[in-house]
Amino acid sequence: MSRHPVEDRIAAVTGQPVKALRALAGGCVGDVLRADLSDGSAVVVKLADDDGGGLDIEGWMLRYLAEQSSLPVPRVLLAEPGFLLMTWVACSGSGAVTSVCQQQAAELIAALHGITAPTFGLERDTLIGGLPQPNPPSDRWLPFFRDHRLLAMAAEAHRAGRLPAACRSRVETLAGRLDRWLLEPERPSLIHGDLWTGNVLCGEHGIAAFVDPAIYYADPEIELAFTTLFGTFGDAFFRRYAELRPLAPGFMEERRDLYNLYPLLVHVRLFGGSYVGSVERILDRYLG
Repeated sequence: MSRHPVEDRIAAVTGQPVKALRALAGGCVGDVLRADLSDGSAVVVKLADDDGGGLDIEGWMLRYLAEQSSLPVPRVLLAEPGFLLMTWVACSGSGAVTSVCQQQAAELIAALHGITAPTFGLERDTLIGGLPQPNPPSDRWLPFFRDHRLLAMAAEAHRAGRLPAACRSRVETLAGRLDRWLLEPERPSLIHGDLWTGNVLCGEHGIAAFVDPAIYYADPEIELAFTTLFGTFGDAFFRRYAELRPLAPGFMEERRDLYNLYPLLVHVRLFGGSYVGSVERILDRYLG
């Protein structure tokens, strides 16, 4: 059987020959593989389709979380633009985020949101789903969310031919009125940035790890909103989170949909299709 060209690279980094290599699901920018090593351990390698895949940034984000927070993440062994090698994290086969996992996730995410910085944004730009995510340090949240999240991603989606000009214009109109519904948070909070079910790994006894971050310092409500967009977390999560970090009134009823415009625009840029309709429905709600 022919060897995969990546096997020698894995062996050089880990010091262990590769016994078996198999493809895993996922990966916006290339292939994801599991390598079983001769000592019985396993690693995961991501391979970008080109050297501009940004896997070095993903590795940097995972290391940032490992150094700055208690959030469990895979350990990064090597991170380059087209190559990311990490420790394997064992998780349940079902992929379901159980009630126990949700409660543990609430405790871990509440602690993450308790980590603060002087400004919103981050010391470097990051990625979400392989897309650029600008993070210029900003003293105020609303202009940051307006300019570097809503307007920036709407422009990306429009340039890709997936967001119609009329819809982009309506996003720009709404972005100019955010202060009607949103308030400045007390302080910036560190967020994971891409909390959907596929990025939450549950093991036999609860949370095993969080993967594929898109970190920056933000209003934590944008993170909480995203966890509801595709049903990642529900009542068990929010009950426990609210015990640790009470939610301001009106989040679920009013602000959640506004914050979910950003991940929806990300999905428009990546996939187009029905996500444009989801964006339009939120615009209809707030603009009439």
